[in-house]
Amino acid sequence: MAIKKKLTKLEAVMWSIALPGFAQLLNGNLIKGIFFVILEFLVNVNSNFNKGIMYSFLGETEKAMYVIDYQWLMFYPCLYMFAMWDAYRSVMPEDEKITFLPFVFSAYFVTVGLMISPKVKLFGLFPGPVFLPMLFVIPGVLTGFLIRSLLLKLYYN
Repeated sequence: MAIKKKLTKLEAVMWSIALPGFAQLLNGNLIKGIFFVILEFLVNVNSNFNKGIMYSFLGETEKAMYVIDYQWLMFYPCLYMFAMWDAYRSVMPEDEKITFLPFVFSAYFVTVGLMISPKVKLFGLFPGPVFLPMLFVIPGVLTGFLIRSLLLKLYYN
């Protein structure tokens, strides 16, 4: 009989980055984990996201823009960040407050990055629908942590 060990916060987030639902499965939340995995595959396949990722990493970001179905891919940031937050929440200490904010703001910013990605060039380069939204995670996380910090100072001290 295997000894069940609770995931750490970092492990939970990292497994969720690998594939939404993995952390839930590892934590024993089978129905939720299977649901997230199925949703991830549904959105991924219908948006042609893997093909877009492949083209992007091959430096063919314009091809990525044309193969991706943006109507489907628009669901991805919220699904991805929610699954990550849920994984984090399931292992975080009970005294942590408003930890969802960095995840929520990342979802917002990545969605905006995806929407504007067909029109944006950075330093003459076209990052496309994969790399530009990935870059938008950074201001999303920073904004979420900043607002969380301000709220914690105002309301929880």
